[in-house]
Amino acid sequence: MADVRIATRRSQLAVWQASFVKAELERAHPGLEVALVRLSTAGDRWLDAPLSEAGGKGLFVNELEAALLRGEADLAVHSMKDVPAQLTEGFTLPVIAYREDVRDAWVSPHGRLDDIRPKAVVGSSSLRRKAQILAHRPDLEVRPIRGNVDTRLAKLDAGEFDAIVLAMAGLRRLGWASRADEAISVARCLPAAGQGALGIECLAGNERMASLLAPLHDPATAACVTAERGVSAALGADCSLPLAAHAQLQEDRLWLRALLASPDGKTLVRAEARDASGPAAVDAVVNDLNALGAADLLSQLRA
Repeated sequence: MADVRIATRRSQLAVWQASFVKAELERAHPGLEVALVRLSTAGDRWLDAPLSEAGGKGLFVNELEAALLRGEADLAVHSMKDVPAQLTEGFTLPVIAYREDVRDAWVSPHGRLDDIRPKAVVGSSSLRRKAQILAHRPDLEVRPIRGNVDTRLAKLDAGEFDAIVLAMAGLRRLGWASRADEAISVARCLPAAGQGALGIECLAGNERMASLLAPLHDPATAACVTAERGVSAALGADCSLPLAAHAQLQEDRLWLRALLASPDGKTLVRAEARDASGPAAVDAVVNDLNALGAADLLSQLRA
């Protein structure tokens, strides 16, 4: 049996990410034998409804955690934007690292976001993306699209959509960055908490895994992602809601921006904190969002 077993979804991007972590572990520990355990999750199988209706992105995480509990794997690799803000009890994320481009990618044969024709049909699986696109272009029609990156690109190529919006990080990791006709600026489309970063999860108290994983951790990336996730946790918002958060580390202080929106893009509540520690930035942003009506907006969204 391999020294370390990594649980991963079967999608092309998930396998790429797990294989990347496998290579990083083997580079950090010469002679270590690492294997992948490929699993199908509910989020991969249930493609008939938007994630916001199907149960949120925790659908991509739960079955990997179950494999850890059953002893079938030692760790799991996740896109951090898919990990619920409140981690399941008994699990830990000793590694948050390897952040790629955080921007959203506009993919279309019909022009960029500013130029595409009115009433064009845009595919997006994210209420966060839908809200911010409609805030900028209320004349567009945004419809749900599910499936892996290659499946969504195939639907675009088949003419089912005039444009689709994906994570730039996924396109870059798969070598498909050239498919992006525009990397949408963070100022226009604020990313999801944790977007572009990888997280490695294991059972809490597994000191052997913690020791093996320690060289892979990136404190700067972790500080930013932790602050972004802190906004979601403080608001009690899961990652299926139209909530965005993005932090940048400037020397040892954070610039944290967050946004909560209605799915139609007609209401956007924004807040930011500069030159603050992580906890102070989260508190400031959450307080400002609540003062601007975030709690009422969240109640409406949940209803």
